Amino acid sequence: MWAFFERLLDSSMFSPHGICLLWEPQLIWLHVVSDALIAMAYFSIPFALAIFVIKRRDLKFGWVYWAFAIFIAACGLTHVLSIVTLWKPIYGIEGLVKAATAAASVFTAGMLWPLLPQLLKIPSPFEFQKVRTALEIEESKSRDTAQLLQQVRDSQRALRESMSRLTAVVETAVDGVILIDAEGRILLFNPACERLFGYRVDEIINENVKLLMPSESGGQDDSWIENFRRLREAKIAGIGREVTGVRKDGSTFPMDLSVGEARQDGESIFAGIIHDLTARKSTELQLQQAQKMEMVGQLSGGIAHDFNNLLTVIIGNAEHLGEQLGSRPELRRIADDICQSGERGAELTRRLLAFSRRQLLQPRPIDCHELLDSMHKLLRRTLRENIEIRTAFSPGVIMAFADRAQLESAVLNLALNAQDAMPAGGHLTVSTDLAALDASYRSLHPEVAPGLYAMIAVTDDGEGMTPGVVARAFEPFYTTKEVGKGSGLGLSMVYGFAKQSNGHVVIHSEAGLGTTVRIYLPHAASEWTDETSAGEISAPKGHGIILVAEDDPFVRSSVVLRVEALGYKVIAAVNGADALAQLKANPGIDLLFTDIVMPGSMSGWELAEQARQIRPGLPVVFSSGYALETLVEQGRAQPHSVILTKPYRKAELANRLREALAAVSTVA
Repeated sequence: MWAFFERLLDSSMFSPHGICLLWEPQLIWLHVVSDALIAMAYFSIPFALAIFVIKRRDLKFGWVYWAFAIFIAACGLTHVLSIVTLWKPIYGIEGLVKAATAAASVFTAGMLWPLLPQLLKIPSPFEFQKVRTALEIEESKSRDTAQLLQQVRDSQRALRESMSRLTAVVETAVDGVILIDAEGRILLFNPACERLFGYRVDEIINENVKLLMPSESGGQDDSWIENFRRLREAKIAGIGREVTGVRKDGSTFPMDLSVGEARQDGESIFAGIIHDLTARKSTELQLQQAQKMEMVGQLSGGIAHDFNNLLTVIIGNAEHLGEQLGSRPELRRIADDICQSGERGAELTRRLLAFSRRQLLQPRPIDCHELLDSMHKLLRRTLRENIEIRTAFSPGVIMAFADRAQLESAVLNLALNAQDAMPAGGHLTVSTDLAALDASYRSLHPEVAPGLYAMIAVTDDGEGMTPGVVARAFEPFYTTKEVGKGSGLGLSMVYGFAKQSNGHVVIHSEAGLGTTVRIYLPHAASEWTDETSAGEISAPKGHGIILVAEDDPFVRSSVVLRVEALGYKVIAAVNGADALAQLKANPGIDLLFTDIVMPGSMSGWELAEQARQIRPGLPVVFSSGYALETLVEQGRAQPHSVILTKPYRKAELANRLREALAAVSTVA
């Protein structure tokens, strides 16, 4: 092998290649320059490939570039040897270089063809451009889609915010909001509707709206839907008109109903706004009663004035006739009887004038405690021995601004009426207090000016009066006594005196418990206005669930409103049985607030007893027109019972509720 290479490298037997070119200078230099340029070009390519491969670390098949660089460098070397062989015959070395170049070229070509399919998969610039264009289109679409999605999200957020605002308005509205479809099914029932009708929302949704209407008007209230479908006219019953609603317990109440129509999925739906007219009706009744009493008073005053003129003539002539009949005793007695009857008639006219507020009053500050103390002996001599007189004065001085003589007469009249109500004897309690009659009280008695009043109350434990008798008790000549035992002007005089004194008088009476008459007279010690409302002082807020049992719808509505204003949640019941059912259905109830006398077989005392059997330790606040001491004396209450005496102020209500709840938490 080594001998072969020695012979191959031995150039002594060969001639330079220039001999073949006849050493023609031009031809030799043509070959030299051409091969030199080709060699330089070949040598530059491997350098460029080396720099390219080194810089591009991400290239695929990088070894192919190195193989190609070696092949190109070998090609360049063959051209350099072609120049050398022009003068030196090193054809052996030239052959070896060509053999190496051939090997490199064959290897490079042999490896290139298998790689060709993979190389063809590499995208061309044109394909890159197409892909780039497609990506730009997709990016544009993505931007459009993103903008569309953002618009959708913005719209959804705006819709949610709008729905939240609408829901907040509907949920917190004082008036009821109800939504029904064209078939009369209830779709929406806000919390105000729950309070008005007594149904929970889950009980009423998808029920027919006729459930909330009296049975005799249900068909009429359905007809407007048929009229709308047939005539396309919104002839809706009750738009801005008064209609009647039916509560869950079957009781009815007046309401103002306004209805509007909207479209949803091509179908008609109807929205109703319901305003409870119970308080307004109560105010109207109170106002009508006050107007009636005013008219009766004007009539009575006119009659009394003319009748006094007649009595003046009768009494004067009877006295003169009696003087002339001194020698005729039997005739003189007749004249004296005429005078006495005239005097009795004059007393009646004085009471009529007091009712009509046409008597001459001389108001001045009066110490109520001193006045009642001074009247104690008079009352003791006037009333029967089986009537026990007691006093219950509030601490401090109570000053009233009124006519002293007329106030004494009013208290005496009330005491005599109380005696008549207790034929078998009993207790008469005269009490005093300061009372702030606020705007909520005025809503029930519109003729009363809000302010601070001196209150004198006369309470008996007699037979009591029915609501019908209470409603007419102040009317002149109205009496339930037998003929000849009462003129029917005692309470009328008290009413007229209180009104003429810018005061107020109210009767609270319940069968079996007796009667309390309260006279409210202007307080002489201070001025009071809405801006300094004593009725609003110190009404502490609370929390919890209060069960209110009250049969009178007007009183119940007022109590619910005032208790809710104190921060409590209220569940209303119309009687004892309803209250027990609510107590069983709502274990979260914290306190029972009940009237003492309710229709049916269950009183407030019995309700409290049965409620505590269901919920031992349940705090109870009673409401009554009687003072606690009176109820304790009758054996109807325990001395520690929490009782609110009607009428009561908001602050009193708040303090009694907190007192009852605090007592339970202290025990716990």
